[in-house]
Amino acid sequence: MQSLTQSPTAPDFVQNPYPFYERARTAGPFFYWQDYDLICTPNAAAASAIFRDRRFGREAPPELARPIAPHTAPFYAVEAHSMLELEPPRHTRLRGLVLRAFTSRRIASLQGDVESLSHSLIDALPDEGPFDLISSFAQPLPVIIIARLLGVPEDMAEQLLRWSNAMVGMYQARRTHAMEVAASDAARDFSEFLRSYVEQRRKTPADDLITQLIAAEADGERLSTDELITTCILLLNAGHEATVHTIGNGVKTLLETGTVAQVLSPDTVPRVVEEILRFDPALHMFTRTAYETVEVMGHRFERGDQVGLLLGATNRDPQVWDRPDRFLPERPDKPNLTFGAGLHFCVGAPLARLELQIALPILFRRLPGLHLAAPPRYADVYHFHGLERLMLAR
Repeated sequence: MQSLTQSPTAPDFVQNPYPFYERARTAGPFFYWQDYDLICTPNAAAASAIFRDRRFGREAPPELARPIAPHTAPFYAVEAHSMLELEPPRHTRLRGLVLRAFTSRRIASLQGDVESLSHSLIDALPDEGPFDLISSFAQPLPVIIIARLLGVPEDMAEQLLRWSNAMVGMYQARRTHAMEVAASDAARDFSEFLRSYVEQRRKTPADDLITQLIAAEADGERLSTDELITTCILLLNAGHEATVHTIGNGVKTLLETGTVAQVLSPDTVPRVVEEILRFDPALHMFTRTAYETVEVMGHRFERGDQVGLLLGATNRDPQVWDRPDRFLPERPDKPNLTFGAGLHFCVGAPLARLELQIALPILFRRLPGLHLAAPPRYADVYHFHGLERLMLAR
């Protein structure tokens, strides 16, 4: 197996990680990423197989679990109830209960909210001069939609955003002690806020997701208060973070490739959104841990071995995609791994797709002369991948 080095915080990598992925691809299905001390795969078939193989999972085997530093305890107290981090049987129970509340009907009912909010945010943009699409449109749209979905007051949106941004710092390559403290403080404050809100909803039910999560029941099981709080935090952090980056990356790509017209037709917008999700995804790495000896494409994993699934690379695997480094909105439909696969496939994927399919056409119809006002720059947030700003003009 080839060993490669590439700092995930190096400026050239932050702005364009894809050349490194292509270099890694020549090493075979797997390579050792020295900077992470991690075996990784840029291979779509290998990543897809590992996602779907129950012999791999998110939780570390008990005997290999690492001690939690005291200053990060509040953060990991939330993570302990996250279905993103759990395996069956707890994952099965949690996901089943959540899906009883987070239904396709409830998601579809948000279409009008996404439409009206998109128009309102565009109305608030300056008539002259450049503006940052990330802070003025891409960030507020998903966080306000999640607030409405949960039933949390919209005037909390900025605070929710601050908590979310602090917590996701725990997953970034540039993570520092100060970021860990900030994430833990945010997790504690967010949990305390939601705990009081959940208790209020227990006494006074409403037509919102928190009330539905309280009421969700399967085989006599219900979500505990801690599980409910963590689920709400997960829906905000995971759904918001991915959608913000995907809106920014997508608008940048459409403008740079001159393909805006493709997103204006209801007939073509779903396919364009899928190509945006494939071409420049918001999350570039998921990790899995082997629970027993497993061989995948010639590599033998032992119990406790971790593997990094490089989604930014798998989505450009030439074994799957024709001209993978080209943005082709007319590309035939084909599954990608942006939302994962298997047991942990993202429950928020339908909401993310709804927001993108509605918001992007409205943006370009309302602002037909939209163009780049400055070179876009990606933020140092790997293994997320999104713009720190996107300066546009009408």
